[in-house]
Amino acid sequence: MKKFLALLLTGAMTMSLVACGKQEAAPSNEDANAPAEAPAEEAPAEEPAADDAAAAPADGAVAGDITLWTYPVGKFGDAEAVGELVAAFNQKYPDVNVTVEYLDYQTGDDQVTAAIEAGTTPDLVLEGPERLVANWGAKGKMIDLSDLWDADTTADITANSAAVEAACKSSDGAYYEYPLCMTTHTMCINQELFEEADAMQYINEDRTWTVENFEKALQALKDHGVETTGVVYCGGQGGDQGTRALAMNLYNAQWTDAGHTEWTMNSAEGVKGLQQLKDWVDAGLLSSDAGIVASDEIQLFANETIAMSFCWNAANQLTYAAQTAFTPYAVAFPSEDGVPELCGGIWGFGIFDNGDAAKVDAAKAFIKFVCDDPTQGPESVKLTGFFPVRSSFGNIYEGTEDEERMTVYASFAQWLGDYYNVTLGWAEQRTAWWNLLQQIFGGEDVQTAADNYVNTCNEATTAASN
Repeated sequence: MKKFLALLLTGAMTMSLVACGKQEAAPSNEDANAPAEAPAEEAPAEEPAADDAAAAPADGAVAGDITLWTYPVGKFGDAEAVGELVAAFNQKYPDVNVTVEYLDYQTGDDQVTAAIEAGTTPDLVLEGPERLVANWGAKGKMIDLSDLWDADTTADITANSAAVEAACKSSDGAYYEYPLCMTTHTMCINQELFEEADAMQYINEDRTWTVENFEKALQALKDHGVETTGVVYCGGQGGDQGTRALAMNLYNAQWTDAGHTEWTMNSAEGVKGLQQLKDWVDAGLLSSDAGIVASDEIQLFANETIAMSFCWNAANQLTYAAQTAFTPYAVAFPSEDGVPELCGGIWGFGIFDNGDAAKVDAAKAFIKFVCDDPTQGPESVKLTGFFPVRSSFGNIYEGTEDEERMTVYASFAQWLGDYYNVTLGWAEQRTAWWNLLQQIFGGEDVQTAADNYVNTCNEATTAASN
């Protein structure tokens, strides 16, 4: 059981991430151990460390009102849990008033966009590099957090995964995210239902399976009388990492080129995967629904209306524990050779540039307390339901009731794949993706739809690069 963190770190090092800002040329090295951007230079000895005033003002040295907008990353979408965190922060910084607004993944991006246009952005936001770095940071809306990335902090994080640092850093050297946690996304099945249908035989002991065996499992479920096995949701961008991973894994396609400069899901492998999904839907082995997103799909799964979910992770299992009267059994996405490439997630904080130095100081104090405090830091990670980016935190779930569950999810880290989320034009890609799914399930030629999708994405990437 104690090996689960080592598994996580080993897998995490396989992620090939590049930092995204405006790129002059494609990065030349996509290996996770050698990020495209050079690591931050060690600060001169005379400069203050991250715990000193320059990075995080001392107790009582900051005051004022700051706002935090948080996407629902585990219990960071829970007002009671976040309220307790803020209360702990105020014990150390009593003169900082933190107002929190909770976003969701269906409307949150529109809220942030509207705030940017109106000049009413929050001070702090909790999300991932695809928004903080490749979107808002690349557009010049975020504060550079380089002073928080002192030598000790960088060493601690890169000892876990050099890929995390690369994802938080733009091509111009600015750090637009200070990370808290990371994880691997999977899919999940209803174990008891699979056992009743004699479909568990098609899943390997390491929780992987091939496309051939996935199809056999779908057929076994149908023969057992399951009306709807799984749903390819495409009503919006919510949880779209699940449908992307499903389509990409089937025949080992790549979402972008190695340098994250072009979108490539119209390749022969990508089109074959999309066609396979359409064929399964046409045959009644799967369903598609243009009226729902991942949150709806997960609820159908929790209600036992469907037998599997394509949008799952450690935090989801915890969140829906009270609603599931069955055993959620996490599995990798099926692939032709049985070796999956899973999507990862990194979450942390960014600070919008609102032109107020005092607010920036208060926001940095909040970030350092939540992410780095020896006591609060591990507890903050536990709120997310994921794993720490800091190696010094060790196995935060050891000896807890969550250890067994988290050991399972840590085992998936060995299959973490490319963090292509940081490709410029990401926001436009997300809309184009669910439109693509709607088109192919509506009868449009798969290759044509995939070509149009890639053209739309590449135009957005080109525009963002100029």
